[in-house]
Amino acid sequence: MAGSLIKIDEFSISSAVASVILGGGSSGSSGLNVSIDSTYDVYVVQYFNVFMSSDGANNRIRFTVSGSADTSANYDRATKQMYTNQGFSNSSATNQTFITSLNLGTTQDESDNGTLYLFNFNNASEYSFITQEQIQTNNASEIAGNMGGAVLTVAQACDGIQFSASTGNIASGTFTLYGLKK
Repeated sequence: MAGSLIKIDEFSISSAVASVILGGGSSGSSGLNVSIDSTYDVYVVQYFNVFMSSDGANNRIRFTVSGSADTSANYDRATKQMYTNQGFSNSSATNQTFITSLNLGTTQDESDNGTLYLFNFNNASEYSFITQEQIQTNNASEIAGNMGGAVLTVAQACDGIQFSASTGNIASGTFTLYGLKK
């Protein structure tokens, strides 16, 4: 059925890891040797119960090219952040080496959950970009929503997506890559 999600790759953390790659060919964390390619126009990533080994670390996102994270200073992002205990805010950055989220903690009570929609990843003539919907909690009973998007301003084909911690490791999480059936 058109519009259906087809699971392509999945990885659940059983012990702390430096990074997680979905897709990325043989560099993928699951060992399934899958890549984002022209099979689907749009890919979707969902991640749940992600928290870090170091308090206050951010969940960082990069796109992969031939299985390796693109670490160039070419990521631009803009988000609207909504909180349960304070007013909303806008956040943006240009020419970054990663896309980042809000600070996270070290327990399930301080976790990150989200959905990313991936566009143009297989097109070497266009910029790859994402839209994001994120919910984060912390142990002070605060819930934060983060909505927006990001782009890698390099015309190149990307074959996966990498998650890593700004400091320490990713201690927990389940990461799933889907193709959106045409």
